[in-house]
Amino acid sequence: MITIEQVKGKTGLYFQHATATYADKKRLLQVRQTGKVKTWKTRPGEFKIPVKYGLKESFYITDKDVADWDII
Repeated sequence: MITIEQVKGKTGLYFQHATATYADKKRLLQVRQTGKVKTWKTRPGEFKIPVKYGLKESFYITDKDVADWDII
């Protein structure tokens, strides 16, 4: 599981999902951090980590689904 202290102020980290796999069903999904962690002063427990996989697919790892991801 990722904590906000592990990723705050860093970019270029790689993350691996606990259960999701690529199409070959052998390798776990791996993504790369592409920017700064987004946090809010009014909502201190919430954050978003921008990540990318493949050539064009981008999304955010949020505080709601962070338990499914590990830093590799």
